[in-house]
Amino acid sequence: MKTNLITREGYEALQKELNYLWREHRPDITKKVTWAASLGDRSENADYQYNKKILREIDRRVRYLRKCLDQLKIVDYSPQQDGKVFFGAWVEIINEDDELKRFRIVGGDEIYGRNDYISIDSPMARALLKKAIDDEVIVSTPKGEKVWYVNAISYPKIVL
Repeated sequence: MKTNLITREGYEALQKELNYLWREHRPDITKKVTWAASLGDRSENADYQYNKKILREIDRRVRYLRKCLDQLKIVDYSPQQDGKVFFGAWVEIINEDDELKRFRIVGGDEIYGRNDYISIDSPMARALLKKAIDDEVIVSTPKGEKVWYVNAISYPKIVL
């Protein structure tokens, strides 16, 4: 089950993507489809078929974003979160082998294309919630349980 939370930056990025797809990219592709269709036989027209495919992909993404943006709940930073791990936190953890990881806990719609973000629904994020610096965190993985220690917690300070 997916948690419908998102950071303000993530929401704005999805909104920006939606605006770009709908107002810039889709009209451009629509012009190409119209031009290719005017050439005649569509069954053997590669430009027409290719651009129709792109248009379907754009429409699918636009439908998803519109539905998604309506359902998401924006979670902003609150000073009460300081010192503990909550949604939107940048967390640095270390294990006994001195393996260091740093990431931000965000919504599932924000993690794509980012190696430094993890979903709030991931086992690591669930184990870290409400932990403080120097707390021990036991994370269940397919290879067994792993022990991590919270090294640092920070929150982006967003001025509204």
